[in-house]
Amino acid sequence: VVNASSEPGRLAVNGMSYQARDSRNANSAMIVTVTPEDFPDKGVLGGVEFQRDLERKAWELGEGRIPVQLFGDFKKNVPSSSAGAIAPQMKGAYSWGNVRSIFPEFIARCLEEGITEFGKKIPGYDRDDAVLSGVESRTSSPVRILRDETLQSSVKGLYPCGEGAGYAGGITSAAMDGLKVAEAVSQKYMAFDNPKNV
Repeated sequence: VVNASSEPGRLAVNGMSYQARDSRNANSAMIVTVTPEDFPDKGVLGGVEFQRDLERKAWELGEGRIPVQLFGDFKKNVPSSSAGAIAPQMKGAYSWGNVRSIFPEFIARCLEEGITEFGKKIPGYDRDDAVLSGVESRTSSPVRILRDETLQSSVKGLYPCGEGAGYAGGITSAAMDGLKVAEAVSQKYMAFDNPKNV
C-alpha cells in the first residue's frame, strides 16, 4: 500500500505490488458504491467534495501518515494501537488509529459486511488482525462525462471512456469500457473495412 496523495492536507492510498510479487502480504481494495444522493453537496461537483472530505479526514487521522486499523477493532469501532500476526506493509509512514471514523456509517457498515462475506470464500480474509488502511478514494471519477447512444460526448468525435470519465471502477471494467468504445468508433468510421475512411 502506498501513499498516493495529490493535495496538501489530504491523503489517499493505493495498492500495488512489485514485479516479483514476493512480499509477505497480499493487499486488495474494498469498494463501496456511492451515488449523488449520498453527497452532502448536491452540486455538479458534489462527488469531488465528498472524495476530498474523506481524504481530509484520512490525513487528519494519520497526521499525514497512512492511517491503519485491525479489522477486529474496525468492527468494534475502536482505534488500534499495534499489529497482530500480520505486520503492515506500507511504502511510507503509517499511524495506528480508527480508520472506521473516516467514513460515513453506511460506508463503514458496507465495508465490514463485504470483508466478512469475502472471509466466507477466502479463509483468513476477515481475520481480526487483518490490517485495513484508508482511504482509497480514487477508484473511479467522482464526475461523469455524459455520452450519447453512440458513446460520444456532446463534443462530436470525443469518446469519454474508463475510470477518468466515470464509466469504470477498476482495471477490468475500464478495459471492458475501452473495448465497447473501440467498437463504437470502428462502427462509425469503419477504418478497417473502407480504406477511403483512413
